[in-house]
Amino acid sequence: MRDSTDSGVPVLAASHVTKQFRVAGGHLTAVDDVSVEFHAGKVLAVVGESGSGKSTLARMLLRLMPVTSGTITYQGKDVTHIRGGELRSYWRDVQAVFQDPFASFNQFFTIGHTLRRGMRAEKLEGDTLDALIETCLGYVGLKPGDAVHKYPHQLSGGQRQRVMIARALMMNPKVLLADEATSMLDASLRVSALNVMQDLRDNLGLTVLFITHDIGQACYFADEVVVMEHGLIVERGTTDEVIFTPKHDYTKRLLSDVPDLKGSLKVRKD
Repeated sequence: MRDSTDSGVPVLAASHVTKQFRVAGGHLTAVDDVSVEFHAGKVLAVVGESGSGKSTLARMLLRLMPVTSGTITYQGKDVTHIRGGELRSYWRDVQAVFQDPFASFNQFFTIGHTLRRGMRAEKLEGDTLDALIETCLGYVGLKPGDAVHKYPHQLSGGQRQRVMIARALMMNPKVLLADEATSMLDASLRVSALNVMQDLRDNLGLTVLFITHDIGQACYFADEVVVMEHGLIVERGTTDEVIFTPKHDYTKRLLSDVPDLKGSLKVRKD
């Protein structure tokens, strides 16, 4: 279990990060001078519509995409340009769960085979590996007998999403980055997946970065919310601040699409 005590030093941070892509006639700026911090045991939601730059930011934080300028630090260390063994070590601590729970699996392998295969580099095997699989599936509310011998198509979308989270947990990460991880699930399964991540934050002390276009989902369990538009951060604050006293017109427009959000938050907090 991770220690969720916040020492004040961000677990993960992006400082003045910019990402530009070459396009015909010049450059497209997808992320423009963005700075964010992720503190231990907290959930930070980054919210924005398609094209806002939120997924580009996530991929830079994961070191799946190089930055054009700026710095990414992990536990106070600059990881902007690390490679090789240092990068692999970073990926052990910073794990991701992506959007499509079906496309993330090889349909010809059972869930158990997929989970074991993913741990080959860690040289775990036998009873030790089986115990780890059982523990991580348990964290997300699945019994090994309900999953390990089945193929991906034999599981529901919600179960596949839980398996994806369990696979990330097997690395014992400090940070879980969920990029639109619930967008392909129906409403009831979305709530279930959010509850799983909330439990992981509460029980394991995980730091969670939740990327979403749905401000209602973000505010369901995030401690802080960052709102992005056209590659820029236009608003940030605690969940209460963003929901009850939004300052930017874009944030207000996103909130207007969820008319019962304030009332539901009052009920949840009471």
